[in-house]
Amino acid sequence: MTEPDRWGTMEDAAAEIKVDKATIRRMITRGEIEAKRFGPRLIRVNISSLLRAGRDLQWRGPNG
Repeated sequence: MTEPDRWGTMEDAAAEIKVDKATIRRMITRGEIEAKRFGPRLIRVNISSLLRAGRDLQWRGPNG
């Protein structure tokens, strides 16, 4: 069974991955993470989509 989506403020999202709120705004604009607007000002970010947005990094050595 999959875990239900977690939603939070942009401040919550920024704190979750230790970035500035402006970075969260850019990620939303680029479509990297899911966010919804409720009314004229209230924005909620899908924290679950934020955690899925990252990618694994692998070091391949000096010769690639």
